[in-house]
This record gives sequence, C-alpha cells and structure tokens, in this order.
Amino acid sequence: MEQAHSLLLNEDACSRLGEHQRAEFVFEWLRFLKKLLPVADRADVKQNQKRLVEQLTTILTGSPGSSTRWLLAHCLALLYRVGDSFTSSLTVDRCNDIIRCKDDSPSFLPTRLAAVACLGAMYEQLGRLLISSFKETVANLLKALKGAESQGRYEIMLCIEKILKGLGVSAVPCHRDIYKATRACLTDRSMAVRCAAAKCLLELQREAVFLWSTELENVASLCYRAFEGSNYDVRVAVSRLLGTLLASSLEPKQAIAPRPGSRRSCLEEVMELVSSGFLRGCAGFLRASGDLLKGTNSVSRDVRVGITQACVVFISTLGGAWLEAHFSCLLSLLMELVSHTRATQSPVDAVCCRRCVSFILRASVGSLLGEKAQIAAAKEICQAISKQKRAIDIALCEGNVETRVSNTDVAASQHVLVCALLELGSVLQDLGSSAAPLLHDASTGMLDTVISVLLHPNVSARLAAAWCLRCVAIAIPAQVAVLLDRCSERLNALKSCPEAVAGYSAAIAALLGAVQHCPLGIPHIKGKVVMGLAEDLLRSASQNSRISIQRTQGGWLLLSALMTLGPTVVEHHLPRMLLLWKCAFPQSVKELDSELRRGDSFTWQVTLEGRSGALCAMKNLVVHCRELLTDDVICRVLPLLSCAVALLTQLPSLVKSYGNQLKNAVTIFRLRVYEILALLPPKTYEECFDTLLKQLLNDLTGPENMACAELSLLPTLCHNQDLALLGPALQDMDQQYIEEQLHGGSIGGTLEYDPFTIFEKAQEVPAPLPPPAALTAAAVQLFGVIFPHLTIQQRAQVLEQFCECVRLLKGARQQTVQVHATAAFCCTLKGLALGHETLGPEEVQKPGLSLLLGALESSNALLRCVAAEGLARLAQVLNEPNFTVSLSLMSFDKLKTARDAVTRTGHSLALGCLYRYMGGISSPQHLSACVGVLFTLSQDNTSPEVQMWSLHSLSMVVDLAGPLYRSHIDASLTLVLRLLLLTPHTHVEVQQSLGRCLNALITSLGPDLQGEGAGVCAVRTSCLVGCAVMQDSPDCLVQAQAITCLQQLHMFSPRHVNLASLVPSLCEILLDYSVLVNLCSLYLSLRRAVVACLRQLAQRETVEVSEHAVALVKELPRRDNTQLDVTIKEVGLEGALFSLLDRESDPRLRQDIKDTLVHMMSSAAESELAHWLKLCKDVLSASSDSAVITLVETNQEEDTDDSSAFHAKREHSGPFNSLRWSTRVFAVECVCRIIVQCESGDPAHFDMVLAQEQRLHESTDFLVLHLADLVRMAFMAATDHSEQLRLAGLQMLLVIIRKFASVTEPEFPGHVIVEQYQAIVGAALRPAFSVDAPPDVTAKACQVCSAWITSGVVSDLRDLRRVHQLLASSLVKVQGGRDVLNPFYNESTFTMETLAVLKAWAEVYIVAVQTTRQKESPAVWHQEQQQEQCEDHGTAETAGAGLLKLVQGDLATLSRLWLAALQDHALLTLPPTYASGSFYTAETVEQVRQHYCFAWAPILHATALWLNSTEFIMVDEGPANLSRPVTPTSMGQSTTLASIKSPEDVSTERLHLILGISVEFLCSPHSQNQMENITSCLRALQALLDVPWPRSKVGNDQALSVELLSVLHRLIVTRESPGVQLAVLELVRQVVCAAQEHVREKRHSAEVDDGAAEKETVPEFGEGRDTGGLVPGKSLVFGALELCLCILVRKLPQLSPRLAGSPTGQGGLPWSLSVSDCRLVTSALGILSELPSICSPEGSVSVLPTVLYLLLGVLKELVRGFVAANRGILVSGALQALRNVLSCPMSRAEKSRAAWVELLRSALSTLLECWDTDKMEPVVDEETLLTALTIFLLSASAEVITVEPLLSLCVCKFQASLESKDPMLLSRSYQLLASVFQGPTAVAGPFIQALGRQLVGYLQQVEKNRPQTAAELQAVQDGVGAMEALVLAAEETHHIGVGAGSQLVTILLPILVSFLLDENTLASAPAASRSLHESALRDLMRIGPQHSAVFKTLMASAPHMKARLEAAIKGNQESVSAKATPPQVSGKHIPSIQLKTNFL
Repeated sequence: MEQAHSLLLNEDACSRLGEHQRAEFVFEWLRFLKKLLPVADRADVKQNQKRLVEQLTTILTGSPGSSTRWLLAHCLALLYRVGDSFTSSLTVDRCNDIIRCKDDSPSFLPTRLAAVACLGAMYEQLGRLLISSFKETVANLLKALKGAESQGRYEIMLCIEKILKGLGVSAVPCHRDIYKATRACLTDRSMAVRCAAAKCLLELQREAVFLWSTELENVASLCYRAFEGSNYDVRVAVSRLLGTLLASSLEPKQAIAPRPGSRRSCLEEVMELVSSGFLRGCAGFLRASGDLLKGTNSVSRDVRVGITQACVVFISTLGGAWLEAHFSCLLSLLMELVSHTRATQSPVDAVCCRRCVSFILRASVGSLLGEKAQIAAAKEICQAISKQKRAIDIALCEGNVETRVSNTDVAASQHVLVCALLELGSVLQDLGSSAAPLLHDASTGMLDTVISVLLHPNVSARLAAAWCLRCVAIAIPAQVAVLLDRCSERLNALKSCPEAVAGYSAAIAALLGAVQHCPLGIPHIKGKVVMGLAEDLLRSASQNSRISIQRTQGGWLLLSALMTLGPTVVEHHLPRMLLLWKCAFPQSVKELDSELRRGDSFTWQVTLEGRSGALCAMKNLVVHCRELLTDDVICRVLPLLSCAVALLTQLPSLVKSYGNQLKNAVTIFRLRVYEILALLPPKTYEECFDTLLKQLLNDLTGPENMACAELSLLPTLCHNQDLALLGPALQDMDQQYIEEQLHGGSIGGTLEYDPFTIFEKAQEVPAPLPPPAALTAAAVQLFGVIFPHLTIQQRAQVLEQFCECVRLLKGARQQTVQVHATAAFCCTLKGLALGHETLGPEEVQKPGLSLLLGALESSNALLRCVAAEGLARLAQVLNEPNFTVSLSLMSFDKLKTARDAVTRTGHSLALGCLYRYMGGISSPQHLSACVGVLFTLSQDNTSPEVQMWSLHSLSMVVDLAGPLYRSHIDASLTLVLRLLLLTPHTHVEVQQSLGRCLNALITSLGPDLQGEGAGVCAVRTSCLVGCAVMQDSPDCLVQAQAITCLQQLHMFSPRHVNLASLVPSLCEILLDYSVLVNLCSLYLSLRRAVVACLRQLAQRETVEVSEHAVALVKELPRRDNTQLDVTIKEVGLEGALFSLLDRESDPRLRQDIKDTLVHMMSSAAESELAHWLKLCKDVLSASSDSAVITLVETNQEEDTDDSSAFHAKREHSGPFNSLRWSTRVFAVECVCRIIVQCESGDPAHFDMVLAQEQRLHESTDFLVLHLADLVRMAFMAATDHSEQLRLAGLQMLLVIIRKFASVTEPEFPGHVIVEQYQAIVGAALRPAFSVDAPPDVTAKACQVCSAWITSGVVSDLRDLRRVHQLLASSLVKVQGGRDVLNPFYNESTFTMETLAVLKAWAEVYIVAVQTTRQKESPAVWHQEQQQEQCEDHGTAETAGAGLLKLVQGDLATLSRLWLAALQDHALLTLPPTYASGSFYTAETVEQVRQHYCFAWAPILHATALWLNSTEFIMVDEGPANLSRPVTPTSMGQSTTLASIKSPEDVSTERLHLILGISVEFLCSPHSQNQMENITSCLRALQALLDVPWPRSKVGNDQALSVELLSVLHRLIVTRESPGVQLAVLELVRQVVCAAQEHVREKRHSAEVDDGAAEKETVPEFGEGRDTGGLVPGKSLVFGALELCLCILVRKLPQLSPRLAGSPTGQGGLPWSLSVSDCRLVTSALGILSELPSICSPEGSVSVLPTVLYLLLGVLKELVRGFVAANRGILVSGALQALRNVLSCPMSRAEKSRAAWVELLRSALSTLLECWDTDKMEPVVDEETLLTALTIFLLSASAEVITVEPLLSLCVCKFQASLESKDPMLLSRSYQLLASVFQGPTAVAGPFIQALGRQLVGYLQQVEKNRPQTAAELQAVQDGVGAMEALVLAAEETHHIGVGAGSQLVTILLPILVSFLLDENTLASAPAASRSLHESALRDLMRIGPQHSAVFKTLMASAPHMKARLEAAIKGNQESVSAKATPPQVSGKHIPSIQLKTNFL
C-alpha cells in the first residue's frame, strides 16, 4: 500500500495485483491523492496533470465501485481546481458522452454512474467555470433520468444537487426543469432515491424562490405523498425539506421580487397547509371525496409522523427567538389541530395525533427555549388549559347536558387538555426548582388551573392533570405534601361526584408516585391519611351505585400507590390491607359459586374492578415492599389468589351472560392475576397450575385474543446485537416518541389504558398497552415462570399443542399464534438458562425445537431474530455438544438447498447465534464450515437482505471464535473490503453489517495491530481503508460504524490513527454546519458514536483534539454558521461540548459528554487554568435570572462594592445563552474538580507569594490568582433559584474555604487571603437559613458555616458573629424539637437538619477548645506572641478564647442535645424494640441511619471535651437556666427519671455511652470517613481519661480496660496512619495510668486500714497476685505488652529473633526511622516501663524479663547505629524508660526483691556486653551506653551493682572512657562520673577509689596541654565538676576531723590555680584558655571561702600560688570596674535618646 502513496498512480505495481487487490490499491491511491492535491506544489500538479487526467479517466471507464467513484469524482474535480481548468470541458463532454451511450448492460452501469458522479463533483468544485456546458449537461442528466434504474436515479439526483450547489444563482434557467424531474423522484419506489430527491430540492430552494412561494402547496402535497410508505431516512430527509420550505415562506432568507399574486405567508396559512396534510393526507380530489362520503379517514400514520417531524424542523429553523415571540399563536393552532374530529376519529388515531402534537411541543419548547422563555411558555399553556376548561364548564352548566354538550366537544377538549397538560408537566420537570416563581404567580394560577381539570368528564384529561401535578411535585418537592392535603380535602368534600372521586384519587396516586423522585420524602402522617381515604372510599362504594365504580377504583388506586412509599410506611398498615383484601374476595370456592348465580352486569363490573384493584395492590406490595412478604403474609394471601384463579374459568360465561360491556373488566382482571402470580414463588400456587395452563393456552392461542403486540413481546427476547438487523433501533432515534407508533401495528399506549401505572417510577409519561395486548405480554411472562415447575408430561403436551395450533392455522391468525407461542417458549428458555435448570428429555425437546425452527423460517424478521436467540438458549439449557452440532449441521443443509431469502436469513443468523451462550466456538472444523457458508451467502448480490443477515452472523462468529479466528482474518478482511467497495450506497443495510464485521475483526486482532511486520501493516491498512470507505457513506448508521471501528483501532494502535483527519470529521458531524441550529446530526446513534470516540481520544490526546477542532472551524465556509461554530471559535471544543450537553436529553450521550469534558479538564486544566475557569464562569453566568443579585443588594448594604461587582458580571453576555440548571450544576462540579486537581500539582496554586514570584519569571497561571472568580462563582451558584445549583454552590464554597483557609495575604501579614470575602460568604449562606429553604440546603450550609468559623480565617469576633448568628438561629429551631417539624418533608429531614446543626456546633467547639489549649501552652504562646508583636493583644486572644465565648453561652443546651444525639446513635445499633429516639421516630429508622453515620463522630468528640471541661461534675442544667424549650429527651435527665437517678449514675451512663459508641465503631470501622471518625473516637477517649473520675472507673474495671486494649491493638495492626497509632499509644498510656492509680489507691487504703491483714500481704494488689500468672485475654499487662511489642517489632524488626537475620540486621543498611516512628517507639517504651508497677510482686517478676529484653534491645540497636535518623527523641525516651523500671517500687518489695536483683544483674551484664563489638559492626555509641550504665548505678539497688565481676566491669567501662581522645565523650564521662560520685556510698566508694587518681592526673596535665577548642574546654570544666563531686562525697563519707575531703581540697586548689594565666599571657591566650582562666578563678573564689582553713594553709605554704591568684583577682576587678563605668553623654541629649530607645 505504500506504493499507492504517490502523485501518479503506480501502474506497474497496480498491474501486478489481482482484481480485488487492484480495486483496494486504486482506492488507497485516490485517498492519498485527495489529501495531497490541496497541499501539493501547483507547478508539479500542472506538469503531471495530463497524465493524471488520463489515469483518472481510465479508472472512470473501468467500472469503479460506488465508494471509488465518489472519491474519483472528488479527485478529478480537485485536480482541475488546483491545476489548469482549461481541459475540464473536455472531461465534462466525455462524461456526457458516457451518459448518452446506449449500452444498457450491467457491466457498463458502474461507468455511467461514475460519469454522473464526476459531473456532480466537477460542477460543485469548479462552479461557473463550466457555465457554458451547464444547460446541456442538465438536459442530458434529466433525459437519462427517465430511463435510469434506481441506482442511476439516485446518482443523478445527487449530481444535480451538487450542480445546484456549485452554480448557485447561475442555475436559475434550469430550476423549473429540475423541479419537474425531481417531483417524480420524490415519490420513487426506491427509498434512497426519495432521500436524494429531497436533498436535491433542499438545495434547489436556496435560489428557487417559487418553491416556497407560488409552488409551496404543490411541494407540500408532494412531500405528503413522499411520506406514504416511507422509511425513517425518507421521513428525516423529506421533513427537513418541508420544514425548511415552510420556514422560508414565513421568513424568507432573500427578498422576493414583487409578482402578481405573490405575497408573504403568515403563520396561520402555513399551519393550515400543515393541518390539511395532517388531516387529509396526500389524497387526490376523487379519493378524498370518496373517503368523505364513506366517512373514513385514509391518512396513514407515516404521513402524520413525517408532517410532525417537518413541523419540528420548521420551528427549529426559525429559532428560539421566533418561537418565544409566536408561541401563543402556534400553541392555539396546534390545539386546533389536535381537537379536529378528523384527527381523532378512533381511539388509536387520537393517541397518534396527541403524540404528534406533544412531540412538536416537546421538541420546540424543550429544546429551543431557555428557562425564562420556558416559564413564559408554561404561562401560555396554563391560559390555554384554563380557556378550554372554562368552555367545557360553561357548556356543562347550561341546562341539559345532552343537548348542550356533545360527546365530540368533550372528546375534542380532552385531547387539547391532554397535550397541554403533558407539555406543562414536562416543562416543569425541565425547570426543576427554578419553576417556583411560576407556582407563586397569582395571575397565572397554575395549580388551580391544573386541579380544576381533575373534574373533567373525560378520564384522559383527568389522568393528564394528575400527571401534571406529579411533575409539579417532582420539580418542587415542597409541594408534594401541600398538594396531597389539598387533594385529600377536595376528595373528602366531593365524595358524591364521580369525576371528583376519580380525578382526585388519580392525583393523590400520582403524587405518591412522585415521592420516589423526592429524596426528602413526605411526612409519615400522609400515609395514614391516604390509608384512611382509601378505606373510606372502599367502605362507601356500595352506598351509591352511581359512583360505586369510581370509589372502588379510586380506593384501590390509592392503596396501590401507597405501596410505593416503601416498607417503613406500609408495615404499619399491612394488617388493615390484609383485611381489605380478604373482604374483596370470596372466602371459598363454594362462596364463589353462589356469587356466580346472582348479580347483574353492573354488580359484576364493580366486583371485577374491586378485585383487579386488590390484585394490583398485592402486586405493588411485592414490587415495592418485598421484605414485608413473609411466609405468614403469603399464607394469608394465597387463598384469595386461589379464588381469583378459580374465577378465571368462569369469566367466559359471565361475558356470555352479560355481554361485551364486561369484556374490558374481565381482561383487566385476568391481567392482574397473571401479573401478581408471575411475581410470587410458583411453588406456593402449584395446585392452580392446571387451571392456569388452560387459561394461558387459551390467551396465547385461542380465538378471543388476536392482539399481536410484537413490539411489546419480541424485542425483549431478542439479543441486542440482532435488533440491528431490523433497521435503526427506536432507542437510537431522536424521534422515538412518535416513530414507535409505526412499529407496533395498530397499538399505541396511553395512560387511560391503565390508570394504575400513574404512580410508577418513571420520568416520562407511562404508555401502558391496551388491556388485550398487555394481557398477552403478561401471559407470556407467567408461562415462562411456571413452565419450569411443570411435569415432563405437561411440558411436552403444552409444546405439542403450540406446534399443532401453528400447523393448523393459516394467514394472519397463524402468524399471531406463532408469535405468541414462540415468545412464550423463548421466555421459558431464558428463565431456565438463568436458573441453570433443564428442559427435559427428547419428548419435550422435539416439539420445542420444531416450534423454534418454524419461527426461524417465518416471514416476520423480528420473529426470526427471536427464534435464533431461542435456539441459542436451547443449546445453553441442554448443554449437549452433539445436539448443538446437529443443529448447526441442519442449518448447513438448509442453507445449501434453500433458495428463498427468508430461510437463508433465518438459518444464517442461527449459525451465528448458536454458540453465543456456549463459551464460544472451539472447533476449527466447525468454524471453517461456518465461515465458508457465510462467505458464500454474503456475496449473494441478488438479495441484499441475505447479504445483511449473513454478514451480521459472520460478525458474531468472529466474536465467538476469538483467537481461533486468526487463520481466517486475511480472507475475511479481503471479503469485507471488496464488498464495501462494491456495495451500492442504496443498500445501506449491507454496509451496516459490513461495518459490524470490520469492528469484530479489529477486536479479534486486538493489540496485535501495533506490530510492524509486513503482514500486520497490510492488515492494519485494510482496516483503515475499510473505515475510510464507511466514513464516506451518506448513511448515518454506516458513519457511526466507521467511527466505532476507528475508536477500536485507536485503542489498540493509537499511533496509526491520524487524529488530524479523524477529529475534524467528528467535529464536522457534531457541528454539521449545513443542518438545523438545534439538531447536531440527525441520528442520535451517530452523535453517540462521535462523543464516545471523542471521550476516548480526550483521555490520551486532549491538546491535539482541541487544536484540530479549532483549526476545523476556522476553515469552515462562512455560510450557515451555527451557534456551535461560534462557540468553538470563542471557547474551543470544550465550550461546544457544554452547549451540546445543555441541548441533549439522552442520558447515555450526556454522560459521555461529561466524561469527555472531565478527561479534557484533567489533562489541560492546569496548563490552561484561566481558560477553563472562564469557561465554567461563562456557563454559570448563562442565565437570564437576576433574582439573586437583588437579594445580595438588599441584604448587604455594607458590601455595596461586592454586590455591584456581581451585578456587572451577571449582566455580561458570554458565548452561551440561557443554559439550563443541570448544565450549570456540572460547571460548578468541574470547578471543584479543578481545585482538587490543582491540590496535587504545583504548591504555588495555594501560595500567593510563590504564585506571584513564579508569574514574574514564567508565563504560568495559578489557582490562587483566580480566587476572586472562584468565590463569585460559588456565590452565584449558592444563591440561585435552583436547589440543585444551590447545593453545588455551597459544596464549592466549602471546598474553597478548606483549600484556601491557610493561604496568607502577602500585603497584610498575619491575615489570610480569604478574609476579604467574608461578606460574600455570609451573603451566600444567609438564603440557606431562610424559613422556606429545603432541609438539605440548610444542612449543607451548616457544614459550610462550621468550616468557615473553624478555619480561623476571621479573627475579629464581631465579623465572626455574622455567620455565628446563622448557626444560632438553627439551634433555636432544633430546640423546638419535633413540635416544629417541617410540614412539607419527611420526619427524617428534621433529623438530617438537626444533626447537621449539632455537628457544625460540635466542630466549632472542638476547634475552640483546641485553640484555647494551644494558647495556654507557654511555648506555643511565646511563639505566637513573637509572631503577633505588631497586633493588638485583644485580637490575638479572639481566635481562641473568643471562639469559645461564642459557644459557651449555648453549651448547656448543646451538651444535652449532643448527648441525646449520641444516645440515638447508640439506639440505632440495637434491635427494633428500641425504635424511637430524641430526633427520630420508629417510622424513620432506616432513613436516618445515614445521617447519624455522617454526624456522630464530631459530636462524640465535642461531648467528651465538654465532659472533660466539667470533669463530670453535675451542674444545674435544668430548664430554669434556659430561655428556650428543652429537648424531649436528654441523657439521664428525662422528667420521669430525674428524681431517681443520682449524679453518679448519670455520669456513669454518659461514660459508658461514649465508651460503648467508640469501642463499637473501632471494632468494625465503617468505610466512610474512616480515618476522621477513628481519630475523633481516640481523641474523645483521651479527653475522658484526662479526668480523674472516669480514669478511676476504667481503672476499677479490669475487663473494660482489657477490652479497650484489645480494640486498640487491632487498630494498631489495621491502620498505618502515624497519627492514629500515636493516639492509640497515648490512650494505652492513659489506661495503664488509670490502672496504676487504682493499684496505688488500693495499696494505700490497705496500709492505712488498721484492720488490714499482715504487713507482708499488703503489696499483693496488682496483676499476678501471689502466683505471678498473667492470663492472656484477661490481663491488662499482657494486653499492653502485646500492643507495645507490636509497635516495637514493626518499627525495629531486629528485636524479634525470627527477624534478626533480615537485611536490616547485621551487615544491612542503617535502620532509619521517621520522627513519628521515633515517637511511637518512645511512647511504647514509656508504657512498658510502667507495667511492672501495676503488677503484684510475683507478677512484676513475670513481666520484668520481657520489659528488660525489649528495653535493652532498643538500646542495643540505638548504640550500634542502626537508627540513623532522629536519635535524640528515642535515646532520651529509652533512658527514661530504663530509669522508670529500675526505680520501680516492686524492685524493693520483700517478695520480689531477690528475683529483681537477679534479673537486673542479668540486664546489667547484657548492657555491658554492648561494648564488645566485632570488627564488622559499626562503633558503638559509648555516650548512650555510659548514660544507661550510670542510670543503672544510681537507680538500681546496691545489691545489683556491688557484685563481682559486674562492679569491676562497670569501673573498667568508665576507665576506658576517661582515656578517650574524644573530648565530647570525655566531657560526658566526667558529667556521669560526677553523678556516680554523689550516688549511694556502696556504689560511689569503689568508683572513687578506682577513678579518683586518674581524674586528678588528667586535671594536673591540663597546665601543660591547655584546651584549644570549646569541646576540650568543656571536658576540663566537667572534670573539675567531677573533682568537686569527689570532694563532696569524701566529706559526706568522712565526718570526723579533717579527713579525706580536706586532702582532696588541697589537691583541687593547686590544680585550679594552675589554670590561671598571668597578665601578659592572658591578653594573647586563645579563647579556650581565657575561658578556662575565668572559670578557674570563679571556682577558686567559690571554693576558697568554703574551705578557708585549708585554703589559708595552702596559700601560706606556696607563695607563688598566692601571687598568681592575687594577680588574677586584681586583673579581674579592673576589668569589672571598666565594664561598669558608663560612657559620659551630654545631659541635654539624654531625654531624647532615652525616649527613642524606649520607643524602639
């Protein structure tokens, strides 16, 4: 294929290829040429032009395929445009000659078609350059048109369209001729020709004014004829033509020259033209008059559907502004149309007509108008409804109804009202809560108007009004309860009016259905009201026969709707429901028989109505309250169902007796029986199977039911893939609402067929089928349910009966029964397969297979699809390979012999489906056979249908074969490509199947497509060529297939998909600049494919996608630019996607658009931050609503600047115009995503200083620079009318506060950047606390309030009060309790709001307490004082103490409320018997759980802090101290128990409540907010255990302590967060501390108790008692040991013998711990050291070895250098722990003393061994070891130390350290030695004797080697200190006379004198020597007087020493006096200098 990439065709390479490869080669060359010519050098093109023309002409005459000829034509025209155009006329003549040629052979046809295509392309590209030959060419084409076949006519029409496009106004001379020729083609038998003719006329009307002026009526009539028998494509094309013409006639695009009789049309005339076609169709005069005489209406539905689509095009072309201006007139004309008698002659016609008008209204009002215009339209609709209702009311009131009002008038008014009410409901649903002003507009009186229609005499109008009320309720949930009350009152008041009973009961049912869409629900009491109403209606039904039916139906309708409220409501009414059901049915079969013998037609009608209603209520119980369907309920219902089934057998006799007036009631009764039974377990009604089977067989095959509802039965049984064979799927059409009428035979669904569907959970109006059709569907479902439970014999009999019926019947009857029987059996097979059950033996299989094979050869294509799916299910159920093989062989045989298309299509599909559920095809032989047969069938040119089905089957075989198909890939690709190139564009269905094949092949190849081998490259190129062929197709579905294939290719091999061509083609489809403003592309499926592809591309190549899109729009022609073009030019592709999102209603497409935007944003948001933020701001500002602005201006007088800024922004009109609230909500969500995304990016996004610095050097952008815009956007959203937008805005505000609260303001140090927006934040929050604000908005606002207050942004208490007052007002509301419940919403919303308020206050209180405690901490206080030197002291205090003051006033109230909330939370974990709490009721238990889960943790923490502050001391919290009402229940203080419970009991309850909640959560933490909640629990427990009283409680309760430790141990193991682990260890420390206090107290009380036992038994308190045993699971010490061990081993694995050989052990890298790890280890060691003290003597002996092992193990690791970082924390902690252990009182207790001594000696020995290291190990840290050794010497008893060889070893270690050359070690050694010398005599004595001489010797050497550094100086000074300690020790030891102490002083004093320097030396001595001199002098001055006698004697005996000392003293005094004398300063300057100094 690379050889095809040249300017000239490589003829040598081409000639060497086979025929098919040559066609592919030529196509690839033409593709390359098409891209090359526009960018090639013009000189090269001209040089090679002649040769190129020859080559292209050769291809032209070589019979090219359809795709090749279009590409050839384009290239030829492009060549003449780029190169010389002189010879173009020769080519035109050549083409004309080919067209004139008389050769009619099939082989010449492709050449003629290519010539036609070339003419079209050349005239389109060259235009007026070919004007000279234009008339001749057109004449030639029109002449050829007369004798051409369908392909020729198609190509000629397209050619003429291009000629018109190219020549423009120059083609005027031929317009009339073209028009005449095209008229015939518009009604051609070929649908493709009709489409082409419509496109041709559409192009013609641009310049041919007569088409939409003088000829308009004729063209309209022609279009109506074109709609007759049309398909979807024709309706789309012709409706576009007709709509455009109508729009042009009304508002011409160009001025019309004034001609006689010509004038501009008005809207009435245009609609008159539409009406005539809609009402009379396209009939000629004779046919029309004949129909009038007969009284029939011959207008076909496809004509009406086509005209409907044309109306939509007409309105859309004129645009939203025109619609807004003319809506009133248009509405009245549409209402006239729907009320015309010819439009509604039969019920089916009426339904069709109503749907058409509704579609026009929905497509125009719903798509074209913004929210403000929609509100205006809704008012117009209200007026139309009011006008219609008034007319009927007046007519009904004027005298005799029968004479004054005909049924026709009522019927006409009903259709008008239905259309108007349904559209009004849809508009309200679109508007959502933005519709609130419409409801409150008194001039419109919308609610009154709608409610008045509930009394209309016609059921359709009443139901439409009820549905409209339901839409009101969904849009504005606050209205549900109001409307329910209003309707209930009216129903009670008008019980005796049949219309009122029916209307208001339907309205209440609809409103109850709306509750499913309202998360806030309705008050529980409403359910009781509805139950009472229903009971009343049913009881009173028999009192008045005139309204019996209405009351019966109304009662059961209410009860059925009640079920939708769910089990929490229904369970309270279930006993009464069971009683009502019991009353509705006879108690036995005997009673049923007696019933049958009495009664009349009316009685039976009422009875059947009542029983049908009862059964419907049962069905809804099963559907909506499945959990209430207990065995007991089923047992009570089953007898009633048995009676209902028994009655089924008697129904035919009733109809026979009382006539057809009972027929409808009978059908509905049977339907209800089937529906309820299908939902119940079949085993429960096995005894009814025989009766049911007879009834089902009769319904499915009997003569009574002939309603063959194919569309309701078969599509659900088909596989989704196979539905593509039946044409465009309904769900892929924008016009599904009206198009589905053309697919369902004569059946159209509407609400009046089954009023009981009005409460179903659906956004769209339910369209239940007529009862007979619904009955068939229900029968099929029930058959599928009970068949698996039949005996084998019954199964066989039933299936044989089906086969026999099909065989005996003929014609339409046979087809109907075949559809029913096949559907029933396929439904059964599906159920068997899903339930993994078997069908039965051969006797069952045989008739079943026969039935499916018969259907497989049916003429009904849909039935064939179902049969093929049935065979696949049959193979799955039987799961026998032999059976599956036999089926495939049978299909092979059939396909070999059969010649009819029906058989071949059915069996080819069966081959593809057969292995669908068998895990795929695993046999190569079978695969080869399948592929061979399908290859052959797919090349059958005589039958496009066979080609389509066989290719579809081949695509499934490719999927099912998987890797096994690799051997067939090349052949398949060749076949697909060849067929794509050869298949005419008139056979689009074949091209669609080829597209599915290509997609399957690409999927099969998968990632192998990335390869670079020659074979892979060829395959990849073939795939790309195939995609290119399909992209050029005019059919939307084929283009969609091409895009899907390219998407697959991009996924597997992204490098080889050219985005430069793909993205523009996708955007071109989205923009489609030649079509309507409001329709992007005409096919929904194509738009879905485009957006799905864009979504994938945006994930990887966002930037490229955006660039290509913008580049495309810049190159587009200027003609017909749409809003989307402008949008892309201004704001890029992402802006266009926002516009598209606003316009689209398809959920799948909307989600894909959102995903695409999110991917684009995540890739480019940081690099193009300003662009994205501006885009979101423009989207958010695109609203015509200004109510929020006025709100800000009125409420914020002090913030005028901010308000005016907002006002200015909102008035700005960006690239978007009036977007809907849902799009704006998404824009707010996008901004939140951007903020979160930036958080993980550059830190400068949240640092103003950094951002400003980087902005100076780089052209980057940062989020913090756009903070003003962010806040404004949040404000705009938070103050909108739409509740959803308000919630999104508040969430955005919350995100902004959390992310930016700590960003400082560089210009104002000490302030944060958000502080300047506090007025805006307050203004944004205020509306959320208004009286009418919904609870969810208020709850979210509370969250924002607490975030704002706790963020520390505002330091001034006065500023903080603004937001604080909002929270305070909510607290007042909460205190009112359930007495002030919101009457509009469910009680659970009160809980939600209450908990949100309490949580907010709790968060504020927590931060206030924490801030205050930080302030009280001296170190932190000092730091903050330094930071805030320039600030006023008062403001510094405000942040902490001030915040606490704000809360303090309400703390008494809050504490009770918090405790009540915690009590509720605890109750919710208990069984249902504890079903009621302070803030919830039994009915709302399930709904409130989530709210408590969200709020409990901060409340728990705050409560614990409050209890900590009160120290559990009860204060007077009674009502006397409160100015507000008391909460209903507070913890331990209810009015009934206040006198019983003591303060101790109340405190204990509170403690256990908090402990219980915490432990319960920590045992099984939930997934949401896990870490935050865990932290809250731990902090709450810490706060409790800080207080003595709860600590004593925990200490007293050993089991509680152990349980708490086990929970904490689990937490340590499962949570890696350092913060959590540190908090856990702190809590463990507190628990151990509590136990210590408890043991200490017990020991003390035992010691002081005179009656205590013997003294030696006193210390036995503590764990271990007298045995020393610690029981795991019951021992606190053991639990603490486990927990500490866990921490230590995880952080220092070397401690564990098992892990000692790990890489971190010997020879490993240094073991580094973080700061938090060091704190954890330190904390664990601290806990370990306390454990012996809470044991008994024996227990302490048990635990001591472990404690010492772990302590010394950590020390060993520390001194060996394994802990390389953060050692200081850990060393001090370990040494402190060692000191604690050694000084433990148990070491001196009599019972344990000996054991302790032994163990401590061992420990000391281990410590001493740490000095002994191998050469491989690093040098030990002797400082730490000496310190530890010193702690041993000083803290342990003398018995431990004074044994040999330990004592000698200790002395040796010190001796060695004193000989060290390291001055730091030497310094530390002397410090420690000083401590030892002052220790116990037994220990100090040996050290003095051993080390005194060495010490003196060192000091005496100092005079010779004076210190040179600070470290050496320190060592000398510490040596002197040790010497002094030695003197003191000697004095204390020798008290008599002048002993050793005096001797040592005589040694010390000379040493100190030797340190002194003379005057001369002192000046030049180093700093260290001078410092030594000074310190020595100070020591002498201090020691001399202490030992005056020795001093004097020494001085007298050594004159040189005396002189040296005197000189030093003298020098020192001189220097001191010099320093003390201040400099002399002039007196007059002193005050000013003094003042200035003080000031500074």
